[in-house]
Formats: sequence, C-alpha cells, structure tokens
Amino acid sequence: MAPDGWTQAVRERLGLGRLLPLGGAADGAWLAERAAIGVLRGAAAGVTGVCLGTLRVALGDPGAAVAPAVPAPPSALPPGPLRIEADFAATADEPLPQAAWRLRDALLAAASDRLGLAIAEVDLRVTGLLDAAPVSTAATGPTGGNAPGTPRPDGPRERAAAAAVSVPGVLRLTSTLGAPVHLADGHVRVELATAADHRALDVALAVRAAVAKSQDGHPTVAVLVTEVGQ
Repeated sequence: MAPDGWTQAVRERLGLGRLLPLGGAADGAWLAERAAIGVLRGAAAGVTGVCLGTLRVALGDPGAAVAPAVPAPPSALPPGPLRIEADFAATADEPLPQAAWRLRDALLAAASDRLGLAIAEVDLRVTGLLDAAPVSTAATGPTGGNAPGTPRPDGPRERAAAAAVSVPGVLRLTSTLGAPVHLADGHVRVELATAADHRALDVALAVRAAVAKSQDGHPTVAVLVTEVGQ
C-alpha cells in the first residue's frame, strides 16, 4: 500500500540528513547534508587512486556553536565550525598519508568553493587497500532551469517566490519541509535548489537580500538549500 502523505513527508525529511549551517551565524542559510555529501563525493571521485566510503558532516564542536541571526529551519544545526568524517580505501601506488592529504584537499576545496561550508577539521580513516584505481563516474544531480512560469507577485508569499527564482544560480524552489515559501511572525523561509556553477552560500545570500526587498515590514529571511547541482 502506498504511504500516506504524512509518512512520505517524514521519509523525505529524514532523507535530507542534518541541516548544516551554511556560512556563519549572520548568514541565515542552511544546507541539507544530503546535498553537501553529493558535492563532496563528486570532488572525491576526481582524486585518483582513492575510493571514498562512508561520509558525514556534523558540528565539529557543539559547544562552539552560536545562535543564528534569524530563526532556523526545524531541527537545523546552529552555526559553528563543521567536521567532515570519511572512510576511504586507496591503492598502494603512493604512501597512504599522501593519498589522504590529496583527498582532504579535494574535500576542503569543494566544501569552501562549491558550497560555502565552514569546515574546521577533516577526519579521514583508511579502511582498505585497492588492487587498482577505481573508475571515476560522473556525479548526477539536479539539472534544468527554474520551474516553468513565474509566480504572480500578488501577495507576500508570491512576491518572495518570484524574488527567489529571479536570483542567478537558483534552479528552482523545492518543498521538502512544506511550502517552498514559509511565512510566520515576521519571518520568511525559502527552500530551493542551486546550480552547479554557483557557490551555494553566495546564492543563498543573494536570495535573502532579494526576498527581504520584496516584502513589507522588514521581515527576517532564512534560506534552506536542499539540492545542489553536480
């Protein structure tokens, strides 16, 4: 029997993983761990002689986390330095520490340059040796442009949606946590997917500015990036 709407929503929400702080406390942006891992795995696939295993991103020091400047999405992690933890296997063509450094550099570069995550530490663990270098496969992700049509800017929700999709780097609005635009008590939360050729944090900041400008009464704005193009 097909799951009811509530069960399906819970499954989709759990599939996002943690909601990671994107940028710092003042940036008002979060990124689904699932989206972050997709980008990080894509970067690791370009490291020759290495095969990435398990991968997770979490707060490096929960005690160092701070309160966000705007209301966070439900169950989102507070802003603070993040930690990447990963297992990998490598060939014996080079010393394992050298392979680990190449993998670490690739993960850090992707986290910073593609996403905008504040990574304080990368913890890598070797779990095996490879007989041959793995064959790289292209990562897949969201493709295409903005959703068809432009929302009519009638009410505050419609104006926020129109402002968000007008920002370069926004592929489309998404609705994993509910409506793509959530309005409550002087606060606006926008959920979206970003393009592969735009840094996720930069897109989120531009969306925050555009959405705030579209509203009356100077509401706070938060952005949740649920998908990142590969």
